[in-house]
Amino acid sequence: MFYSKKLNKFKSIKHCFFSRRNGFSKGLYKSLNCGRGSKDSKKKIKKNLNYVSQKMFINKNELILMNQTHSNKVIEIKKSNFKNKINSDAMITKVKGLALGVVTADCVPILIYDIKNEIVGCIHAGWKGAFTGIIKNTINKIKELNSNSKIFASIGPCIGRESYEVDLVFYKKFLNKSKKNKKYFFPKNKNKKLFNLRKFVADRLVELKVIVDHVNRDTFKEKANFFSYRRSCKFKQNDYGRCISVINLI
Repeated sequence: MFYSKKLNKFKSIKHCFFSRRNGFSKGLYKSLNCGRGSKDSKKKIKKNLNYVSQKMFINKNELILMNQTHSNKVIEIKKSNFKNKINSDAMITKVKGLALGVVTADCVPILIYDIKNEIVGCIHAGWKGAFTGIIKNTINKIKELNSNSKIFASIGPCIGRESYEVDLVFYKKFLNKSKKNKKYFFPKNKNKKLFNLRKFVADRLVELKVIVDHVNRDTFKEKANFFSYRRSCKFKQNDYGRCISVINLI
């Protein structure tokens, strides 16, 4: 379990970037796999999500998860819609007692709190969502509710710069969008670059005047603590677990 130093200072919220430890799953999914989209036992995933709910001091029905598709879609969760299936990659809410969860396995989990308007949010930011504007869309949606805001964001464990190898097609896609994106890439060899996803995401938040801190852990390198899609590919495993990050208004 990992925490943001900045978010920890606010008494009106609870949050946690959960590791893969202390759960009930076995094998590839050992142990706190919260990925409902994985091939893990549904019973085990349910037990893991119940454990997360207990740790957040909420009822299991108050933990809201998304059907994540690497989109740039944001949904505001209200009392009227929270039982529906949430097809989005970011959520915000003003409803006290509801916990918003994001699951990741190398992508960036971002937990957000607007202290002026008592709004919390979470973002699933892989390269695709970050590239197509999921961060901007989320912050704009918060500001639509009230433009007089003061927003904090914590960027959780994700794949680190030294671990994120990409090809030149990927590199050129970012350069075609903006030459400034060159600063997020570092040479690996003639055909590969290393991509700093964490920095790319952080800069998008800073541009939007968000106050940012980091739980700076590399999901690829830290096998004991985190699931990793890329690590599962490297070892030719047929699936992978997902860690969960959660925030709620008390």
